[in-house]
Amino acid sequence: MADSAETVKKTVETAAVNAKASAERATAQAEKIQAAGAKAFREGMDKSVAGFAELNAEGKKNLDAMVASATAAQKGAETLSAASLAYGKKSWEDGVAAAQSLAAARSVQELVELQTSWAKSAAETYLSEVTRMTDVFTASVKDSFKPINERVTASVEKFQAAR
Repeated sequence: MADSAETVKKTVETAAVNAKASAERATAQAEKIQAAGAKAFREGMDKSVAGFAELNAEGKKNLDAMVASATAAQKGAETLSAASLAYGKKSWEDGVAAAQSLAAARSVQELVELQTSWAKSAAETYLSEVTRMTDVFTASVKDSFKPINERVTASVEKFQAAR
């Protein structure tokens, strides 16, 4: 019976040692899993923070492009407004001068010639001014869309590179 008790004791001790070893392996494995999870979480958070920082930087660049676009559009509007005002003033002055010239005409034929000359000159000046204002408007639109187009191009290139 002593052998039997000794065998049971050894079996219990072996089982205890095995259980302790299994517990230590399980603890080590749990620690590895926890460390890997913590590392993955940290990396994910770092990537998220970096992504938000990059998104913020892109947002700032987009806002800067919008401001540059609005500034260019405003300059174009100011240029058109000044040109329109200058044309209106010159047209008024030319009209007054033409009226004075017409009033000084000595004959109907001279009056008709002066009127024809003034009308031709006024039409040429008007067409020239419309062409110039169209060019200014076209340049203004190009200038105002340029910063936005550059941002769109940069964003598309960035997204394509990220794929």
